[in-house]
Amino acid sequence: MEHILHALTNYEITPWKVVGYLGMVLFTSRWFVQLYYTRKFKRVVMPLMFWVLSVCGSVLLLAYFIFGKNDSVGILANLFPAFVAVYNLVTHLRHHKHDPAGNAAV
Repeated sequence: MEHILHALTNYEITPWKVVGYLGMVLFTSRWFVQLYYTRKFKRVVMPLMFWVLSVCGSVLLLAYFIFGKNDSVGILANLFPAFVAVYNLVTHLRHHKHDPAGNAAV
């Protein structure tokens, strides 16, 4: 308990923490986007914005853990999701580029 109180009373916002918080907000917000589209279409949908937010959030979180915190646990925890997000974003864009029906909206 004392450790938590010490952390809260000596809390300092640094530029790298802002990067980390922004990455966390972007990465978390993707689930709200996914929920919105799933409710809208009444089926599970992974819209383009989900992958864009995933990539942006992952890159910011990786930057925070690499440069701001130098934390190997955070780096490893965000490296694979970043790779998957980039892969899925590229796959999504390729699929919709070649979609003859022109369903690139989602």
